[in-house]
Amino acid sequence: MKQYIYGKNTVLEALKGDKEIYKLYLLKNAVDNKIIQVCQKRKIDYVITDKNHLYNLVGKVVHQGIVAEVKGYDYTPLSQILSSIPSNKQPLLLMLDGLEDPHNLGAILRTCDAVGVDGVIIGKNRSVGLTPTVAKVSTGAIDYIKVAQVTNLSRTLDDLKKQGFWVVGCDLNESQDYRKVDYNMPLVIVIGSEGFGISRLVKKQCDINVVLPMEGHVTSLNASVATAVILYEVYNSRHPLS
Repeated sequence: MKQYIYGKNTVLEALKGDKEIYKLYLLKNAVDNKIIQVCQKRKIDYVITDKNHLYNLVGKVVHQGIVAEVKGYDYTPLSQILSSIPSNKQPLLLMLDGLEDPHNLGAILRTCDAVGVDGVIIGKNRSVGLTPTVAKVSTGAIDYIKVAQVTNLSRTLDDLKKQGFWVVGCDLNESQDYRKVDYNMPLVIVIGSEGFGISRLVKKQCDINVVLPMEGHVTSLNASVATAVILYEVYNSRHPLS
């Protein structure tokens, strides 16, 4: 299945990696010679065109004058993600329970790449998938972070716990300050949906609930921001300054 991705950084990362690219569409007033050189080296067809053509391909988005027709983004089986984790690394997975905003998912993938998350787990239903918008916001991280799509999040957590993982949920109920937890163990961090948080069955699987203390008038953070804060605390716990 083919799809279109857009944005200079997103397309450049795809060109640098192993992503199968069928054709590039470049805005005639914003042609990048370096990109053309890469296309010629990789023998990728490219077309110099106008903005109306690009809008017809991807809609009225900020495409930065470049659109690529690529092979659609594939999901990775969770078993494959687990088997690819180095034996000398403390495993770190992220589960997104009902996340619906592609901008949030794209930003989260970018953070996951930065801190070394081994894989992201999302549900097949009521959850955003790997869309062109996700690819654009991730600025190429979508090509490096493995994403598993599962039918039942609760059952998946149950299976992971049997394999030695601890589940940490970001939730207000019966929670402790996220800075008090020792994250030096095989982990699944669970982030809930933008409007409803973690679902009831998934919440039951959480071994620890954490909360981000807030002193202002707003009672919650954007899902991608909250994820970044917690993941960097995990990173800090595992890589303390000497």
